[in-house]
Formats: sequence, structure tokens, C-alpha cells
Amino acid sequence: MSKQNMDLVRFYFDAVARGDLEAAGNSFADDLVWHQPGGNSLSGAHRGKGAVFGLMGAFMERSAGTFRIDTVDQLFANGDLVAATIRFSASSGGKSMSMAGVDLLRVADGKIAEVWLFSADQPAEDAFWG
Repeated sequence: MSKQNMDLVRFYFDAVARGDLEAAGNSFADDLVWHQPGGNSLSGAHRGKGAVFGLMGAFMERSAGTFRIDTVDQLFANGDLVAATIRFSASSGGKSMSMAGVDLLRVADGKIAEVWLFSADQPAEDAFWG
């Protein structure tokens, strides 16, 4: 099962890299819970596909369309959990961020059911998102 979960998560990241939000969304459970870290206006638990797509839209709006996952370095699986080491970046209005992170995704019934994000420099990310 761990290999299938890793394949699903790899498919999700590949879809995001291609800008294929429909394919990325197809990898999500309808009742997905997304835990956005930090103390900024986008932080907190976002519940359901609609809320998560709203969050992704806010990332793109606030970054003038520049937010991206630059690399997905490694995937690690342990049962229904998959951890990914990533690097992400964004810039807008003279400010920018680029940092490492870890995404932890829980898979249930062949869909991504829950996501927790960890940033290497949360204060810098908070300052960027406002």
C-alpha cells in the first residue's frame, strides 16, 4: 500500500507542477483537511476541496502568479502517511521567499485526505503572506 500511496502523491505533485489543477483535485478526498502552518492570514485548517482550492487561489493572487513548488526531492512512506521534502518559492511587490519544506500527506481510500505543511523559515513565510 505504501507504494500506491507514494504513486498518488507523486501524481499530485506532478499535476501541480504542470498547472493541472483538475488532475491535482482528482487526487483529493472530498472532505480533505489542509493544515496551513504559521501565524498569517492564510494559516489554519482548510476543510473540503473548495476551501483548499480557495487557499491555492489566494497563494496565486498574493504572489502575482509566481508561487510554485520548485522541487520535490524525496518521498517517504509509512503506511497511510507520505512525507515529501520540497523547495517552494514566490515573489510579489518587491518581496520574495524561497525555502525548504516538508509536506506530510495522509492517504485514505486512494485519495489524499489530509495535508500538513512545514516550512524551514515560518516567520519569513508569514511575512510574505501577511
